[in-house]
Amino acid sequence: MTGTPEQAETGTPTPFTAEDYAARMRRAAESAAGAGLAGLLIAPGPDLVWLTGYRPVETERLTLLVLRAGHDPVLVVPTLEAPDAAKAAGGPALTLRDWTDGTDPYGSAADLLGPAGRYGISDNAWALHLLGLRERRPDLDQVALTRALPMLRAVKDAAELGRMAAAGAAADAAYQEIRKVPFAGRREREVAADLDALLRRHGHEQVDFTIVASGPNGANPHHEAGERVIERGDMVVLDFGGLKHGYGSDTSRTVHVGEPTDEERRVHDLVRAAQEAGFAAVAPGAACQDVDRAARAVIADAGYGEHFIHRTGHGIGVTTHEPPYMIEGEEQPLVPGMCFSVEPGIYLPGRFGVRIEDIVTVTEDGGRRLNNTPREMATVD
Repeated sequence: MTGTPEQAETGTPTPFTAEDYAARMRRAAESAAGAGLAGLLIAPGPDLVWLTGYRPVETERLTLLVLRAGHDPVLVVPTLEAPDAAKAAGGPALTLRDWTDGTDPYGSAADLLGPAGRYGISDNAWALHLLGLRERRPDLDQVALTRALPMLRAVKDAAELGRMAAAGAAADAAYQEIRKVPFAGRREREVAADLDALLRRHGHEQVDFTIVASGPNGANPHHEAGERVIERGDMVVLDFGGLKHGYGSDTSRTVHVGEPTDEERRVHDLVRAAQEAGFAAVAPGAACQDVDRAARAVIADAGYGEHFIHRTGHGIGVTTHEPPYMIEGEEQPLVPGMCFSVEPGIYLPGRFGVRIEDIVTVTEDGGRRLNNTPREMATVD
C-alpha cells in the first residue's frame, strides 16, 4: 500500500493507487472463497469506497461491484455515471458494465454471478436492489457482508494506520481547544457547533457526531446536543468524531463546569481506571471480549455494573462504527493493525454520566493509543 504513517500524520497522505485497490479487491474475493462464498456484491457505501475509491451518489439506479475469485472485478453502473466510475482511483482495475435507463440492470448483474451459490452483500445495500437480484436469480442466497466477512476491513496497513493516527490527532487538537471556550450559560448545541467547526479546522472533511451531554443528559450515552443551557456544577460528556483523509476519529472526554463534587470525581476516576484496564488488555491473540471484561470488571467491582450499559468498544476505519466489537461473547482474536475504541462509561439516570474513550490500534506487542489528551478530570468555565 502507498504512503506511510509519518506522511499521513504530518500532511496530506499519498493517495491510494489503482494497484492498491486491485490488491484489496483480489484479497476480498479470495477471502470470500475461503469463507465458502461464491463471491461478493458490493453496493455504494463504505465497502465500495474502500475497495475501489469510487463514491457515487446513492440513488434508485443500480450500482453494484461483483467480486469472484478467479474473475476480473466488474462494476455494474448506470451509463450516465460510467465516466465518473472510470475516473475513480480504482477504475483502471475494474471492468465496467453499464446499463441505460429503460433496460434491466438486475438481469445485467445476474448474468455475472455464475452458478448457484451464496454471496456476501453489503450491509447497506438497498432492499430494492437486493429484491431485484433475487427475482432474476432465485437460486442464489445472500448473507450480510459483516456477518460473512466481519474482518474484511478490520486490519489496517501502514498507510491506513497513518490516516487513523492523523484523524485521532485532529480530534485531540479539537478537544484541547474546546476546553478553552465558555460552557456555562450556553446551550449544548452551541458548544456542539464549536466542536464541529474545530474538527473541520483540523482537517476533517466529514463530522459524524458532536455529542454534548450536560448534567442529567450525560446519563444518555447517545444524547443529541439540544437546547439545555449548561450550568455551573454540570458534568458534561463530550463525544465527537468524523473522517479525515477518509478515515475515522472518535473520542470522548468528560469535563466539569467548575469544581466537581467528591462523588463526581470518584465516578470519573473509576471510569478512567476502567478505561486503563481495557487498554491494558489489548494484545495480539487476546479475544475482543477480553477488553470488555477487563474494563467492565473494574466498574462492576465498584458496584456500578448496572450503570455501564453498552459495549466497551467498536471497530473504526472508513466508517466510525464497524467490526470488531469489544463485547462479551466476541471471541475474535485481536490482530496487529486492528483499530477500535475503548470507551467504558457510568450513567446515573437523572444525575450525570461519565465516558472516556480512546481509539486504540493493536501492535505486535500490545496496543497503541491514537488519542492522547489527558484523561484526568478537566474543569471548564
